Amino acid sequence: MTTGLLVVAVIAAVVFLTLAKTAVVVPQQQAFVVERLGKYHATLSAGFHLLAPFFDAIRYRHSLKETAVDIPEQICITRDNVQVAVDGVLYLKVMDAERASYGVAQYLFAISQLAQTNLRSEVGKIELDRTFEERTHINMMVVSELDKASEPWGVKVLRYEIKNITPPRDVLAAMEKQMRAEREKRAVILTSEGSRDAAINNAEGEKQQTIKASEAKKQQSINEAEGAARAILSIAEATAESIRKVADAITVPGGFEAVRLRVAEQYVNKFGELAKASNTLVLPANAADVGSMIALAMNVLKTTGGSGGRDS
Repeated sequence: MTTGLLVVAVIAAVVFLTLAKTAVVVPQQQAFVVERLGKYHATLSAGFHLLAPFFDAIRYRHSLKETAVDIPEQICITRDNVQVAVDGVLYLKVMDAERASYGVAQYLFAISQLAQTNLRSEVGKIELDRTFEERTHINMMVVSELDKASEPWGVKVLRYEIKNITPPRDVLAAMEKQMRAEREKRAVILTSEGSRDAAINNAEGEKQQTIKASEAKKQQSINEAEGAARAILSIAEATAESIRKVADAITVPGGFEAVRLRVAEQYVNKFGELAKASNTLVLPANAADVGSMIALAMNVLKTTGGSGGRDS
């Protein structure tokens, strides 16, 4: 009885081991490489698979996801013979599980070493000042070279990114001094340009102000001249009109006598004002003879009126 139970247990263990080696479940985004009697047989994708017991064996398991590989820091020499420490990160993906298994012993180590050598080569082509602004170019060149080398291994290099570029301390101090001097230079230049622009603007403003003032003065002179001309013309027209009215008034009955009265009044008034203005007077001999003076003025009027009548 005991022997029979032992046989049954052995048979059950053998069956369990056989099923364990025969049934295989491959997870998503993974690939298993199967060898049959030590030779490549097939690549198993995601899902359930049955293997030939004792003949088939899973030798390699690969993840088909994108993988990030850290590239250790290394010393690179730039074109101007400056040592800089550079590290980065590499992104790759297994495209062919068979070639990744048999094309190279350790593809991660191989690609990492190749990335370091290519990085040193690319950094050595440029000067220190350009390494910081040429990161994108360096990354592209490293990816291009690694992609060519890793294609036979069934691995696709997607991108490479430089994380840090660290120059020596003395070089960093010199660069800081240079940047500080450059900033001070730009500040001085900007200040001088600002002063120059301000002076130009002030001069332009004064120029425009002078032009506007001269134009205003010119217009003012023109306006004053036109106003004076109009005033003179108005006075002349008013004087002519008044003379015309006086002439018309003389011709009416009693007009001549009214003129004599007006002349007498004017004579007396002006003579009185002349006496008030000065204590010393030089008078004609007949200054007191108002009648003779009026007669003289009226003779002038008669003569003028008569000549005017003759002209008409």
